Amino acid sequence: MDAEAVYLRMRHKLHVSPNQTVRIKDLAQIVGPDLVIEKIGQIIIHKITIHDKNIVIIDLMKVLKAIRDEYPSIDIQTIGTAQTIIEVQYKKPKMTGVYFVIVWLLLFIGAALAIMNFHEDVSMQEVHQKIYYIVTGRENDYPLLLQIPYSLGLGLGMVLFFNHIFKKRFNEEPSPLDVEMFNYQQDLDQYVVMNENSENEKKTHDNQNT
Repeated sequence: MDAEAVYLRMRHKLHVSPNQTVRIKDLAQIVGPDLVIEKIGQIIIHKITIHDKNIVIIDLMKVLKAIRDEYPSIDIQTIGTAQTIIEVQYKKPKMTGVYFVIVWLLLFIGAALAIMNFHEDVSMQEVHQKIYYIVTGRENDYPLLLQIPYSLGLGLGMVLFFNHIFKKRFNEEPSPLDVEMFNYQQDLDQYVVMNENSENEKKTHDNQNT
């Protein structure tokens, strides 16, 4: 194969099935002559086994070495990230009705207690009583005229805030929970990559000492 310029960008994350064979076309976006892209894309980089567990990190250097071994004359230009996180998706057991009810009850009770404790801390009942007195001029220990709309508005506000009703979205704008989950996933991915690099350096150091 003649010398050709090929541009390669590693994907950030890849989801695979158990026992799947991972090729370069799965790990990276490749730009170049069609014939070259097809041949490079078919190079096998890794075979998923049970020993890989859930996460596998493929480094760019491993990909470049595999390409050089097969086609040493190709000019490879790399762009972007230097690692791809491979997440092995094993079949998850289906959630039973009893398990769903138990989780739902725990979340419901926990959320209810959190809201009640917050209201107790800020003396919400006294606030409602004072507002009711200011508006009506009468004292009422249980101003339901305010408390019922407030409770309904609190639930509706939570739904609008998180932009979800079960799996249905109101619009394409990400909710604060989506943003927090995205940031958490980014931090988790960075930790996995850094931890993998540290383990590789340790293994290399141990091999050199032996």
